[in-house]
Amino acid sequence: MAEEKEKKKKKKKKHKHDDQKNDQQKPASDAHFKPSADVKGIRFGAQFVVKSFTVRQAAPLELLRLLDIPPSCLSQRQSLPFLSTTTYLPTNFTILAHHAWHTLTLGLGTNKSKVVIFVFESESMKLAVDQLWPRMIPLGDVNKKLIRGLSGCEMSRFKFRKGCLTFYVYALRRLGATGFSCADDLRRILEAVVALKDFLDHTAMLALPTQRSITFPNPPAMAR
Repeated sequence: MAEEKEKKKKKKKKHKHDDQKNDQQKPASDAHFKPSADVKGIRFGAQFVVKSFTVRQAAPLELLRLLDIPPSCLSQRQSLPFLSTTTYLPTNFTILAHHAWHTLTLGLGTNKSKVVIFVFESESMKLAVDQLWPRMIPLGDVNKKLIRGLSGCEMSRFKFRKGCLTFYVYALRRLGATGFSCADDLRRILEAVVALKDFLDHTAMLALPTQRSITFPNPPAMAR
C-alpha cells in the first residue's frame, strides 16, 4: 500500500511539473487557455435543483444594458459592439424559480442567477457555433453541451460574483491558436463586469410581468 501511494504522489508531481513546463512555454496571453474538456464549467455547489433552471440567448442590446454600457456609445460606432459575443441570461421562469426555492427552503436555497458570456475569437466562429447551440437551455446542460461540447476549441474562464448575479465569461478560440483576435472585446467586457455594482434586486426587477427582458427604455418624447 505504501508503495502504491508513493507511486501516485510521484505521478501527480510529474503531471504538475509537465503542466508548469507547458505553461512556461506558452506566451503570457495564452497561459490561461485550456482545451474545452479541461476548462472549469458552471458551479452549482449543493443546489442541484438549480440545474433544471433555464437560460436563454440574449440580444446584443440586452448585453449592453446588463453591462451598464450607455446607449450614447452606440452613436460613436457604425455597428453594435461585441458582435463576436453570445450571452445567455436567466429566463423569467429561472428568476421566479430562484425566489420560490429561496422561500421554500426558508432562506437556505440560493436566490442567485447565473449569466454566461462567450467571447469568440471571430464573428464567423460565433455565427457558426450559434447554429449549433440552442436558444434556450437548462443550466445543468451548459457544461456538457456548450462548454464540453465544443471539440477542437480552447477556452479561458473568468468568474465574477455580483450580488444576485454570478457572471461566467469564457473566451473561445481554435485549438492550437496563438493570441486572441478579439482581445479588445474581451478586455472591455471584463472591465465592465468588474465595474458593476452588486445586483441587489435586479432579478426581482426581471421577474415583473411588464419587464419581460432587459431592454433599453424608450427615449422620452420631445415637446413640440
